[in-house]
Amino acid sequence: MENIKYSQEKIDEFWKRFLNETNRDKDTKYLDAFHFELTEKWANELLRLVLIGQKKATASSLFSYEIEGECIPQVGDLRIVTDWEGVPRCVIETTQVTIIPFADITYDICKREGEDDTLESWVKGHVHFFKEDGKELGYEFSDDMPVVFEDFEVVYQV
Repeated sequence: MENIKYSQEKIDEFWKRFLNETNRDKDTKYLDAFHFELTEKWANELLRLVLIGQKKATASSLFSYEIEGECIPQVGDLRIVTDWEGVPRCVIETTQVTIIPFADITYDICKREGEDDTLESWVKGHVHFFKEDGKELGYEFSDDMPVVFEDFEVVYQV
């Protein structure tokens, strides 16, 4: 996941609209605004899967949170998901967080991400992602690397 440096004004407008349209307290905060993945193609494709209800979870390296000094998501956290360009498209709410070694992830777990038809294809794609993410952030992928597996639901979309 990548944090967004999109126009804060547009993000703030989107958030105010979300709060108004869902009758939430105006002091409700969001954890961050981000897009999935490291490339435009995959960021937009994963967003599409979220918007159609197929993608209901995401996996991140615990090391990436530690290196970037970010908080691990907690149940009830609200986050804004954007497209590659940083345009806000939906708000997700964290429903469950599990920290698990990469090698212990089963198909029953990873299928909630909605990206793959088999455990093998999920492993292949995520090994590639974690190696690239690790190069960028300064950690090394291994089979025992802790993965933050976050389940979520879309609570608002445009």
